[in-house]
Amino acid sequence: MRDWKQSDIPEFVKMNRDQDVRRYFPNMLSAEASEKLAVDIQKDIEDRGFGLFAVERRDTGEFIGFTGMQVLEENGPFRLEILPCIEIGWRFSKKHWNQGFATEAARGVLKFAERHTDIKKVYALAAERNVPSINIMKKIGMEKVDVFNHPQIIDGHSLKKHVIYDIELEKRRRFSL
Repeated sequence: MRDWKQSDIPEFVKMNRDQDVRRYFPNMLSAEASEKLAVDIQKDIEDRGFGLFAVERRDTGEFIGFTGMQVLEENGPFRLEILPCIEIGWRFSKKHWNQGFATEAARGVLKFAERHTDIKKVYALAAERNVPSINIMKKIGMEKVDVFNHPQIIDGHSLKKHVIYDIELEKRRRFSL
């Protein structure tokens, strides 16, 4: 995991235009939206000391996606009891799925948060149908705490229902001492 490079942008744009990568999102991202998102993500890392880090393969140095943490604010699109909160997330290009990269990177993010922040709890949100992400949440020790209807997805859409998982870093810190 590392800061973003300009050379990551073309692959990030391509990834966000892939229907399989975006199947649990209501839409594709335009090239412009992906470019802006990458800039905003890097700014978050610079401002907060953490964010959604670029992930590259150790053996090739190739950009394969991102994982990290972001702040979900009370004034955002969600009206959830947990807000404000820290959310862990990931997105990888399709050719790097099912190889353990997302799980390995997510575990690394949790270790980073334990060692270098005072964050007490981390959340993950996903469409209830997004079984691959939910499996990663479970593999990294997260537990399901709630279900909600995503306010930006129309009623009746198959992605409307979302799940919330969490993990308490305080407990992990105590057990690792």
